[in-house]
Amino acid sequence: MSEQPKNTPYQIRLPLVLCLGLAAGVFIGSSFNTQKPSRDVTKDVQKLREVLTYIDTKYVDDITTDKLVDESIRHLLSKLDPHSHYIPASDRVAANEELRGNFDGIGVEFNIFQDTIMVVTPLSGGPSEKLGIRSGDKIIRVDDENVASIGITTQDVMRLLKGPRGSEVKVTILRNKQTLDFNIVRDKIPQFSIDVSYMVDNEIGYIKLNRFSATTYEEFSKALTKLKNSGMKKLILDLQGNGGGYMSMAIDLADEFLSEGKKIVYTDGKDKRLNTKASSTTRGNFESGDLIILVNEGSASASEILAGALQDNDRALIVGRRTFGKGLVQNPFDLSDGSELRLTISRYYTPSGRSIQKPYDDEEQYSLDLIDRYKKGEFFSADSIKLNDSLKYKTANGRSVYGGGGIMPDYFVPLDTTMNSHFLNALYSSLSIYEYAFNYAHHNKETLESKGFEEFRKNFVVTDPMLNELIAIGQRNKVKPDYQDLKKNKKIFQLHVKAQIARRIWGNDGLFPIINETNEIFLQSLKLFERMPELNRQAM
Repeated sequence: MSEQPKNTPYQIRLPLVLCLGLAAGVFIGSSFNTQKPSRDVTKDVQKLREVLTYIDTKYVDDITTDKLVDESIRHLLSKLDPHSHYIPASDRVAANEELRGNFDGIGVEFNIFQDTIMVVTPLSGGPSEKLGIRSGDKIIRVDDENVASIGITTQDVMRLLKGPRGSEVKVTILRNKQTLDFNIVRDKIPQFSIDVSYMVDNEIGYIKLNRFSATTYEEFSKALTKLKNSGMKKLILDLQGNGGGYMSMAIDLADEFLSEGKKIVYTDGKDKRLNTKASSTTRGNFESGDLIILVNEGSASASEILAGALQDNDRALIVGRRTFGKGLVQNPFDLSDGSELRLTISRYYTPSGRSIQKPYDDEEQYSLDLIDRYKKGEFFSADSIKLNDSLKYKTANGRSVYGGGGIMPDYFVPLDTTMNSHFLNALYSSLSIYEYAFNYAHHNKETLESKGFEEFRKNFVVTDPMLNELIAIGQRNKVKPDYQDLKKNKKIFQLHVKAQIARRIWGNDGLFPIINETNEIFLQSLKLFERMPELNRQAM
């Protein structure tokens, strides 16, 4: 089970949504050595203890002090920076699952639509898929407990459906006015950090990385070797929308591209024992081939470490739009009750000395930064970005780069709003497009598989009757048809339907080669390899 639908094409949405769900950031795997607190801190702790004692013994109403303490901690951390935060013991396992690389559950991607749990897609090979659960199914009861139209939250769904491997949960599905009961035995569900890797042509390979988790380097090494064995000489590494994760994984990936002795990243904080410096080693499986990194406003933290290291060493061409701007490093500290404190302990710096962290003095302004960027036109014109000459740095070959808020790409690609369709967005949000694709693939699986993906990619056409069936499913899911929008964006509709059908047959190997035809940053990058010699002389 996954919290949100993966692979929903971001190209059709305003990038403002990218500010939602950015990964908490970068972690350093260092141990915590207890230090003697300062005299001032000791006095402050005593004061808090006195206040809590008076509340517990004298306050007019009964108060649960642990909840009061939790809220106080959250408020305290909010006054420090945007990324220091507190995780109660009850939420700790779920908070760390995404970065661990696996969890135990029933194996579905879901969304909550109109106060109902809707299956986006069953995960390939998972227990739900094996039992025949489909895209578009509505989960109405869990262990005979009603979960429809009760204001259920994502956290509630995770609590009900996740559980120890081997345990059983009864799920009641509503499918086309028919109720179906499934007894699902939970199992290990892997979470991959690489969405896809494939050869674009005879020379260019493509890898899409969605996070930096504990399994990222292992996954990346396998993908890189596979592509090299297929004849890859040039690589596109896609970090669009990648919100970060483990800093160590970003360092390991950078090492694959850099010759020995190149600076990758360093951190600087109050506790000098926690500061780190990382440089490349003798290891490296792609140190000389042409390399392009794709980024956008959703690329953050560990993504920025990797992009910054390769840019400062003049090893890669950075293509896209300015990254998020998270250059603060969090370290996890275990608290006595099983909760966790993720505290900002340092700032990280790229090899040239750049801090990527954007200003956070104004908490509200920080949270609205991506929206402000959009309103100011930054997503559409590089000229709208105000660069501070006092934060100018030089790459290894003397090119000018800037700190103060994200990684500026070497080649800017504006947001393409021509691919934004409100009607198509509504069909995605209602899960109608997933439901249609699942049904079509289910009834035509053998025919499509026998012809193969390349035949499908080149010759399959989404017809008008197919679009009409999709519209009918949308209407059933309370999506009002917009025929004018459909007429205007018909090719986009056809491409997305085709991509989602391919996903149901061939997984991400089918989805991305098709959906990338709408990805303007990707399309532009294909044209830039012939200009790679310019990289060592000037920014494009």
